[in-house]
Amino acid sequence: MSTPPTAPRVCRGIEEFRTALADRLAAAPERVPASLGLVPTMGALHEGHGHLVRLARQENTVVAVSVFVNPLQFGPDEDLERYPRTLEADVGLLARFGADLVFAPSVAEMYPDGEPLVRVTSGRLGAVLDGASRPGHFDGALTVVNKLLNIAAPPAPAAFRAYFGEKDAQQLLLVRRMVADFDLPVTVRPVPIVRDDDGLALSSRNRYLDAAQRRSALVLPRTLGALAAGQLGPEDARRRIDAEDGVRLDYLVVVDPRTLAPVEPGPGALALVAAHVGGTRLIDNLVL
Repeated sequence: MSTPPTAPRVCRGIEEFRTALADRLAAAPERVPASLGLVPTMGALHEGHGHLVRLARQENTVVAVSVFVNPLQFGPDEDLERYPRTLEADVGLLARFGADLVFAPSVAEMYPDGEPLVRVTSGRLGAVLDGASRPGHFDGALTVVNKLLNIAAPPAPAAFRAYFGEKDAQQLLLVRRMVADFDLPVTVRPVPIVRDDDGLALSSRNRYLDAAQRRSALVLPRTLGALAAGQLGPEDARRRIDAEDGVRLDYLVVVDPRTLAPVEPGPGALALVAAHVGGTRLIDNLVL
């Protein structure tokens, strides 16, 4: 009979989490250099998160996952209140994925004085694409990521790695720039997009889609694939998505992945798409 996975310890407070983290790092075998892998999430976990946690498990002696629905990155007309909060189920999945610790703070714990007066500014890279469609989103995302990295940062000489999915390509670029520009002592580890059997990129928001909307959403990965294969140009790709029943295109662009500047389709360019499927906004991308 197989041994059931051990449930990770759930910490609600910052000091509780730091103490538990220090204890775990100190308990690492002496022959193995201590290291921390942090996976920041907003919960509602799925197999895509599992890939991040499993990679962190392979590369580190301690794995911590944060579960925090950050209000700073939601606009006034977005889905903050209905965003799924499934901590008990998340902890069960994280036991299977191999996490040691779960940091699940309240909003009051993270922002005890209300919304912070000082925030990270995402600059010009955060003002385009998703930043143009969701003003302030990336300032809020970077502010909480910066806070989480500071809360979790282990003492030297322990290595520190943070894991982010490539599906949120613009966010990943901004996190990397923030880490480089602020000289934060962490290595950012990108993890490739995980797709369902039908090709749809895994997302916590996929659960909002009914069966018909899910079928319509497949136009996003299929159109990106046709663009990568040279079967469609960007303008034809946009028309294909807009023609899909129940889908409203926000943007489809081909950019330099280092700068987000528009480029012609070609090897190494990045195609990014965002669209509303019913009332759900989905994003996807593909390197050409």
